[in-house]
Amino acid sequence: MTPRTTPSGGSEAESTAAQPVEKTSVAKRATTRAAEAAEAVKKGTAKKATAKVAGQKKAATKKAAGKKAEAKKAEVQTPPAKKATAKKGVAKKAVTKKATARTTAAKGTAAKSTPAKAAAAKKAAKKIPAQKAAQKKIPAQKAVPKPAEPVEVAVSPALDAVDRDRLLTGTHHAPHSVLGAHPVPGGVAFRAFRPFALSVTVVVGNLRAELHDDGEGFFSGLLPLREVPAGYRLLVAYEGSVQDTEDAYRFLPALGELDLHLIGEGRHEELWRALGAEPMTHQGVTGTRFTVWAPNARGVSLAGTFNFWDGTGYPMRSLGGTGVWELFVPGIGEGELYKFEITRPDGSKTLRADPMARRTEAPPNTSSIVYAPEHEWGDAAWLERRGSVPVHEAPFSVYEVHLASWRPGLTYRQLAEQLPAYVKDLGFTHVELMPVAEHPFGGSWGYQVTGFYAPTARLGTPDDFKYLVDALHRAGIGVLMDWVPAHFPRDDWALAEFDGRPLYEHEDPLRSAHPDWGTLEFDFGRREVRNFLVANALYWCEEFHIDGLRVDAVASMLYLDYSREPGQWVPNEHGGRENLDAVAFLQEMNATVYRRVPGVVTIAEESTAWDGVTRPTHVSGPGGFGGLGFGLKWNMGWMHDSLEYMAKEPVHRKYHHNEMTFSMVYAYSENYVLPISHDEVVHGKRSLVSKMPGDWWQQRANHRAYLGFMWAHPGKQLLFMGQEFAQGAEWSEAHGPDWWLLDPAYGAEPDHRGVRDLIRDLNTVYRHTPALWQRDTDPSGFQWVVGDAADDNVFAFLRYDAEGVPLLAVSNMSPVVRDDYRLGVPDDVPAWHEAVNTDAAKYGGGDVTNPDPVKPEPQPWHGRPASIRLTLPPLATVWLRPA
Repeated sequence: MTPRTTPSGGSEAESTAAQPVEKTSVAKRATTRAAEAAEAVKKGTAKKATAKVAGQKKAATKKAAGKKAEAKKAEVQTPPAKKATAKKGVAKKAVTKKATARTTAAKGTAAKSTPAKAAAAKKAAKKIPAQKAAQKKIPAQKAVPKPAEPVEVAVSPALDAVDRDRLLTGTHHAPHSVLGAHPVPGGVAFRAFRPFALSVTVVVGNLRAELHDDGEGFFSGLLPLREVPAGYRLLVAYEGSVQDTEDAYRFLPALGELDLHLIGEGRHEELWRALGAEPMTHQGVTGTRFTVWAPNARGVSLAGTFNFWDGTGYPMRSLGGTGVWELFVPGIGEGELYKFEITRPDGSKTLRADPMARRTEAPPNTSSIVYAPEHEWGDAAWLERRGSVPVHEAPFSVYEVHLASWRPGLTYRQLAEQLPAYVKDLGFTHVELMPVAEHPFGGSWGYQVTGFYAPTARLGTPDDFKYLVDALHRAGIGVLMDWVPAHFPRDDWALAEFDGRPLYEHEDPLRSAHPDWGTLEFDFGRREVRNFLVANALYWCEEFHIDGLRVDAVASMLYLDYSREPGQWVPNEHGGRENLDAVAFLQEMNATVYRRVPGVVTIAEESTAWDGVTRPTHVSGPGGFGGLGFGLKWNMGWMHDSLEYMAKEPVHRKYHHNEMTFSMVYAYSENYVLPISHDEVVHGKRSLVSKMPGDWWQQRANHRAYLGFMWAHPGKQLLFMGQEFAQGAEWSEAHGPDWWLLDPAYGAEPDHRGVRDLIRDLNTVYRHTPALWQRDTDPSGFQWVVGDAADDNVFAFLRYDAEGVPLLAVSNMSPVVRDDYRLGVPDDVPAWHEAVNTDAAKYGGGDVTNPDPVKPEPQPWHGRPASIRLTLPPLATVWLRPA
């Protein structure tokens, strides 16, 4: 092989024969030159030190005088694994290959002190001040060598086989420790993992260095820099394009220690700010931080539109023992699609949507979308006054809506132009939205959720949904939302066995599988899962200004044996059937929501006699449990009993009279809502008007009388869409309410419009009559006048407000007019007048009314000192107020 020339002019072979006589060691000289090159980069005087500078033709044995200038250039070298700086051998040919960062660093050794070489050394000393002391003209034979200084041995920047394999298989827990820029002996090692890239070039100021292609998408190079540069960029060349980007693996974690601590404790009340996709500026660079909780994963990578859905080159790092994985990706922002590619414990891979995604694709697509909120709220006045009166002491009349089918085809923003005006016109105080969170199957009506933090994309973006809520608030309408923390579907791209093992669901199959719906129940005993759900409740209330959460399927959460046969469930630690984990979760959720979001109400759909659903969490009941802490509870017993009564022919109703009165036995055990919900008008149950017996006139009369009784009964009211105008058909999510019934061209339109007019008047009188809502939860606000007139099918009772002002409600559930029907009343009311009569002609009734004020007579009746005589219309309810 041809000997390599040395900086001093001799061959490397000659240098080996004659040992060094200069005081400055070879290693120190190389180090000084590297420092000079780095300084030149900082001052912007160095020329591009790309790997192509390394294109020396041949290292033939020549006199070095003419080659001196090339030897001075700051060059980048990818040194071999052996100790190249200590090697004193015959040099091989330095052949430059494509896409390398190898520039030959001058490997000079000490030279003989010939006059010519001494002059060359003196000239070199002018360029490298640090070597001046070593360049004095001292005869070689008189020099006394100093002890050799420690030699800095350059290392190979290429990844070892173990790290390469872990990155290729998606099982690396700390990719940032091997990728990016790292100080090593000899300079700074740069490593990139870019599958399918043709080349990768590092750009540091004016310096460009093309990294060596190590194969399989790995690139590496060693730059003679003193320290890792504060900022550098990568030029990644693909076939037909070049990507100029920041290196994702040069950034520190974008998630703080406090966040990780709270996540580990299951107490992060703003979890949506810590997990998921968060656009941000990190270390001065804009991008998006991606984080996901996957404690059982062997590795997690990020896949999306920005990397052609190949997550191999975007491995995430594990942040300690919390199970959280993180990656900040510069240049990624609003609208990018992404998923997490998870390597399961068995080595297989699964592509999963983000459990914390705040925006998703519209089904059937399943990708998560990076979301940056932009909506500016205009409901400050509403938020300020909404909590001024406790909800159980305020008017609360709810219109339940399935947004996707209320007016099929309308978006959130289009709904905002119609829904608030419609609800306000009818006088409802609130709307309750059936589940808005993203769900893959429309036929579930939203009750099988996969995107707990994302409004369904079927109707628009999260900002569009905020616009709708804002519009309702500005119209004076509160917004309740159905929330489903009981269970989730088994879709293999969502939560089920998220990281390869049961994670969100209980690990015991007897506890995880819901027997009725084919779904999976949440593991309420796991603190991270509870945190996921509690934070989700807060998220909707704080980020979307939701005024209340109606919690679905509470009974299925509370009982271990719910819909399970003996042998299919395991008792709790006390031998009981109560799900203690679910109890603790519901208490924590309610306490946290009421603490953080004053004015919000939580409502339980709970169909059993569980004690203390609306009792405060710190107050224990007879069963030893503290209250669940809800603000209100659906009165499912009243709903079932009263509908059973109304479905009977009037001739048979006297045998079921107690079904209308029994609710008052327990009316004050909880804070109740009287619900005629979507569940009662589907699956063969028929619509509300179709449940009623008799011909069309009688059906409508029964329908109106029932609504009048319901609005007067203690408790809040809820009515599902379509029932406000006596739709005859069951609800279908495919086409929604039968709005054509209100078309003036339809012959029976007055019948349906009359019922809707009644709803408007019921709500108007209700809102302006405190006796109907102010003491809903106080027994002193209700008195029976006659509750046992079974033969007459008559119910009469008084409601009182806080000042003692009464309202008299009388229902005649028989199809006959009852003239001069005597009822006992207080003697301190000089006269009564009709406020509402459901038989009025304007509602489609027979117009049997009491048009004049009714004055009490001093005749005791029903245990009261005075009485009045009324004409009771058939199948009707009459409200009377003091004149």
